[in-house]
Amino acid sequence: MSLYVFDTDTLTLFGRLHPAVVRNVMLHLADDIRVTAVTVEEQVGGWYSTIRAARTPNQIEDAYTRFTDSIRALASWDALPFTAAAVQRYQDLLRRRLNVGGNDLRIAAIAIEFGAIVVTRNLRDFRRVPGVLSEDWSV
Repeated sequence: MSLYVFDTDTLTLFGRLHPAVVRNVMLHLADDIRVTAVTVEEQVGGWYSTIRAARTPNQIEDAYTRFTDSIRALASWDALPFTAAAVQRYQDLLRRRLNVGGNDLRIAAIAIEFGAIVVTRNLRDFRRVPGVLSEDWSV
């Protein structure tokens, strides 16, 4: 059994029922599939921005409804924490100047610490990170 961790983009694709992602999830039911605390933060932060940008009563209602739906969906996932060891690994990765975004480096550090494979469409960046295994389930 393998441990897989979805990055934020893959979680969004799964939530939108992307056929290839859903098919791959079904093929990996015996495996452990999780998200990270970083992905939860990104999802919630995105909804906060959407809510703040809403102006009309209908926009506000829609933003809060979709935010609530997202919270319910996120609650169904086990999330790997950003542990002190992962924070240290993240800081080490930052010093290497890998030209990878901060949240992707955080997800990579968590994946390394937990021995997980990152599921992402962003193979180019994640493959720059030493010690990270990654797969694209959207193809």
